[in-house]
Amino acid sequence: MAQVPDDTAPLLLFDSGVGGLSVLAEIRKVLPDAPVIYVADHAGLPYGEKTEAEIAARVCGLLGRLAERYQPRLVCIACNTASTIALAMVRDVLEVPIVGTVPAIKPAAEITQSGVIGLLGTAATIRQPYVDRLEAEFARGKVLLRHAAPELVAAAEAKLRGQSVDPVVFARAAAGLTAQGRGAEIDTVVLACTHFPLVASELAEAFGGAVNFVHGGSGIARRVQVLVGGQTFERNGPDFALFTGKDEAAVRQLAPVLAGMGLQQIAML
Repeated sequence: MAQVPDDTAPLLLFDSGVGGLSVLAEIRKVLPDAPVIYVADHAGLPYGEKTEAEIAARVCGLLGRLAERYQPRLVCIACNTASTIALAMVRDVLEVPIVGTVPAIKPAAEITQSGVIGLLGTAATIRQPYVDRLEAEFARGKVLLRHAAPELVAAAEAKLRGQSVDPVVFARAAAGLTAQGRGAEIDTVVLACTHFPLVASELAEAFGGAVNFVHGGSGIARRVQVLVGGQTFERNGPDFALFTGKDEAAVRQLAPVLAGMGLQQIAML
């Protein structure tokens, strides 16, 4: 029988940066009373430019230490790149429920009218066999065009620090899809990185408002809600964010955004 977690046991959300805040926003809607620890591995950012072996070792190592220290009731890997590469390995290592983040190809295939879907992700995500399997299973008969847009990760991080981002960054991401064969027919775009919903309004402008964006945030929140169903929650302190790395000044620039997400304290890991 599964052990009932302590009422104060937190949900632990993990991402390479602040992208996972788009997932936290959805979790807050369905589990407003759940204590949360948000972990951003800024020292490893960006994951999308690393090898699979580097990502797997880093994610498994960090989550192992974090789970031992904070005893979470559930871990959510709020990062597409980390999930598509390391999810199975993390589940082998940890003894708590693990929820991953996968590209929302299934819902995109269900709503597309043109049959042509775009997918924006990191270089590491879009090349994964896992994405090939999702395409084969859920987008059969559809066209899925992929484009790596690593600039959008930095753009989202900069936006949340209150910095301006050149619109050319978003135009390049849109063109990376629309310039491909049949790209002009795209009516639905999968945002296959949790950072990307944070710049959805800028992307919408770059695409000319002609596409629907789909991401997995609400589905992840529903899965988390199911897995902790019937459990009770009690906070013994404020929710907080942990950041790896040494650039504390850059992290402090995120304080207003983090506070708006209910993360009242920041610490460096």
